[in-house]
Amino acid sequence: MLQDMAKNIAWLGHDSFRIEGSKTIYFDPYQIPEGPKADLILISHEHFDHCSPEDVSKIQKPETIIVTEKDSANKLSGDVRIVKPGDSLRIGEVKIEAVPSYNTDKDFHPKRNGWLGFVVEMDGVRIYHAGDTDFIPEMKNLEVDIALLPVSGTYVMTADQAIEAALAIRPKLAIPMHYGTVVGDENDARKFKEALEGKVDVVVLPKT
Repeated sequence: MLQDMAKNIAWLGHDSFRIEGSKTIYFDPYQIPEGPKADLILISHEHFDHCSPEDVSKIQKPETIIVTEKDSANKLSGDVRIVKPGDSLRIGEVKIEAVPSYNTDKDFHPKRNGWLGFVVEMDGVRIYHAGDTDFIPEMKNLEVDIALLPVSGTYVMTADQAIEAALAIRPKLAIPMHYGTVVGDENDARKFKEALEGKVDVVVLPKT
């Protein structure tokens, strides 16, 4: 089940992913190519490289449901559901939990903004998309199979901090993100993978 789901995860660059299962889900589409239309689009926060109406329009269909926070919702149209950390909702067979995502030693993503990470449960697999965050205490309470974690530093946690986060979360599989576009490069992803060898399985996905 986990292996089947992992094969259906496409990294589209930066924090953008497409996951195809019983539903087609996109996270934070930004500078993405045309692709399969979305059943669900999850947007973590309003920064331009996460909430991009232009990219949303490439994959949105009339029945697409967008789940996001209040600031991003102002920029989007269609069936937009507003959530805050701690909320959960079910869309068909997919369960979505909104979780905190914020900085602890910088002020690009303040906790007070109520911006988001997501835990999505689809086809029996729980997937965590951390959003733009540092290693925060709430991560220690997560129970997930797959964790998508930022590694670049500057606006989010560094590779070293992401290693700590992965060891705290203990997913069955971790996938690095938030590098190669705005800040960070493949060295961050490689460092993350090498440090976790034998502790947490890591896959560095090619950009699709």
